[in-house]
Amino acid sequence: MSKVLFVVTAADHWTLADGSKHPTGYWAEELAEPHRLFTEAGWDITLATPGGTAPTVDAGSLTPASTGGEDRAAEIAAYLESIAGLLAHPETLDGIDVTDYDVIIYPGGHGPMEDLAVDETSGRLLTQALDAGVPLGILCHAPAALLASRREDGSWPFAGYRMTGFTDAEERIGGLADKAKWLVQSRLVALGADFVEADPFTEHTVSDRTLYTGQNPASSAQLATVLIAAAAA
Repeated sequence: MSKVLFVVTAADHWTLADGSKHPTGYWAEELAEPHRLFTEAGWDITLATPGGTAPTVDAGSLTPASTGGEDRAAEIAAYLESIAGLLAHPETLDGIDVTDYDVIIYPGGHGPMEDLAVDETSGRLLTQALDAGVPLGILCHAPAALLASRREDGSWPFAGYRMTGFTDAEERIGGLADKAKWLVQSRLVALGADFVEADPFTEHTVSDRTLYTGQNPASSAQLATVLIAAAAA
């Protein structure tokens, strides 16, 4: 049976430039939709977080405005409830061997900007997966986790890779760009990413070698579908 690892933020807030804490966590659709698709495809699923802490869902990601309506919000909330046992007892990143998995996926939400962006264990995991040829699916704000990856010489393993993620334009539309310490797109570009963006909040994924990235929540299903197909090829 094919195995997928979901690496999820353990943060329940995002520290803004003024020091205030913006409540957040993982984005509901970005975990629920890939999890559903991998489950339907018959994959074995493991979920891990920094420290093995149960992840927090961003309450804003379960509103009708964020999901596309009351029915969709209820559907996503119900799915998360159906996997509550998995979410309550994640593995710790320290115990993960990337070669045990056929795919590794990082859902987004602002949470990764708080913890995974500076998590050395996650950074090593990402570098090891890249070097081992394990497909990496990184979604929305989760490319912030790539910032923690470094080689022994200090270089960034993902320099020159084509990728996407939550854009600066999308952050501005969402109203948090001016409050942030930094923005995902700008930081990735500064490190040498070949960042490819589509129109705000449209479905958009980018593939480069074994790195697969999705721009926003609308890209969740497409990214998971691409990963499942790539693993089967």
